[in-house]
Amino acid sequence: MKKIFILLSVVAIVLVAVKSGMAEEYDIAILGGRVMDPETEYDKVANVGVKDGRIAIITEGKISGRETLNAEGLVVAPGFIDGHQHCIEPYAYRLMLRDGRTTIMDLEVGAYGPLVDKWYKQREGQASVNFGVAVSHEFARAAVLDGFNGWKYINTPDAIYSRVKQGWSITRPTLEQGNRILANIDEGLQQGGLGIGSTLGYMRAGVSAREVYELQRLGNRYGRFIDMHFRYTPGDDVGEVNGIQEMLANAAALGSSAIAAHFNNAGYNLVHELLVNMRGRGYNVWGEIYPYSAGSTALNAVFLEPEVWVKTLGNKYEETLQDVATGEFYTQKTREEMLEKEPTRAVIVYKCPDEWVVNWIRLPGVAIGSDGMPLFPDDGLTWDTPYENFPNTHPRFAGSFAKVLRIARENDIPLMQAVAMTSYNYAKPLGDTGLRDMRERGRMQMGMIADITIFDPETVTDNSTYAKGTLPSTGILHVIVNGKVAMKDQEPLKGVNAGLPIRFEPVKSRFEPLDENEWMQTFYASPVDFGGGVPGSQPRIH
Repeated sequence: MKKIFILLSVVAIVLVAVKSGMAEEYDIAILGGRVMDPETEYDKVANVGVKDGRIAIITEGKISGRETLNAEGLVVAPGFIDGHQHCIEPYAYRLMLRDGRTTIMDLEVGAYGPLVDKWYKQREGQASVNFGVAVSHEFARAAVLDGFNGWKYINTPDAIYSRVKQGWSITRPTLEQGNRILANIDEGLQQGGLGIGSTLGYMRAGVSAREVYELQRLGNRYGRFIDMHFRYTPGDDVGEVNGIQEMLANAAALGSSAIAAHFNNAGYNLVHELLVNMRGRGYNVWGEIYPYSAGSTALNAVFLEPEVWVKTLGNKYEETLQDVATGEFYTQKTREEMLEKEPTRAVIVYKCPDEWVVNWIRLPGVAIGSDGMPLFPDDGLTWDTPYENFPNTHPRFAGSFAKVLRIARENDIPLMQAVAMTSYNYAKPLGDTGLRDMRERGRMQMGMIADITIFDPETVTDNSTYAKGTLPSTGILHVIVNGKVAMKDQEPLKGVNAGLPIRFEPVKSRFEPLDENEWMQTFYASPVDFGGGVPGSQPRIH
């Protein structure tokens, strides 16, 4: 009896020790931080133990680890997730970590469909942060309509070459070409691409409503999203809203997922309301913003043509169109001259009042997507290149996430709202598409993948400017990626390539080519189409 009593006492002591977190040593012990989880709204000072790449415990009890991070006075948050980063190159990773980002994905432009698997393999074991990519609509059109085949980067940076010709932007494809475009995209979806990225606003003349619908239908066959730069963005409040209504109408008809890319433009309030109401009816649709009143693009973007930018929207080049490299503002004449020499040259586009930015950070359910642009020229850029030696770019590249936290602090916006925007608001809807990699990120919960960002809520700030867009953020102290410390005391750690691919598993094709006869069999009461009275004539489906 005495032996049984002793045995039970030992078991009880072990159980208490396990419960308090003292029974084992963790890989990393994060001590005394304010742990914030947007999904459960957990917000307490606690200790976090990380083991085998996951959050093993969150407790007010004592814990120990082989490595200890003192988080007293700091916020311990889910790692920041950037779904709109065009530059996923080794030289960029230090700036991403300094801004707290543990996952960066190119979901708007995306990668060339047939080479999606190659894009992932180029980065496996070589990245400090997690990485992912959608399948590019624009690049499929460039390949089919312009014959472009000069894939150096495979994703967005190749646009500096593919956009020199204009077929991808202005040409309406034939039915045969349309099927080739869809088949090209389908290859990328088969290879695990996260969804379909469409820069429709750059192709407004060349892409029909039918083509957009078929893109969304193709993505939905895999249960995947479309990420869309709306047809009339940037534009006025009516055009912006009409643009998202095109995407949302298709999503409603198909029951498909959709992302409203950078809807921080005129009409944003109604766009947000539409998204909120669609989600309330069970649709997986969401939007993202970047916290800047100016955007950035290529000089030859169709919406910068004088007929649109000046005559329709009432802008002046001298006040709104700035060269990224020189800081000089263009006139119509100097723009035309530069288009002859360097049509895809990077520019900053001033398009919104500054006071709108604070309002965007107040929008619940909205994610942050930096829309960080590739750096050119990039020859010789490496991990070790000093920040000040990088070519200039829009400050959103380096500072978007710290800026959100700063704006929240300065304008009495709840910190949990800002933390949700930087992480959970991308992870949750992506996870709802079936993406396991995102069901286990964006949360500070036991069992979740240990992507963690630790920052000082009183000092965190962005430092990048339009004059120098590559200055690192400060006040973000430590970053953990997949259970490994990737940045400590604001110093990104070279050689800690803990980033993993964010992707779907390869699957077989689900593409079904468009066929006019099959369409008529499905949607006509009579399979014969008389073409408005002319026997035998059949209108082409566009």
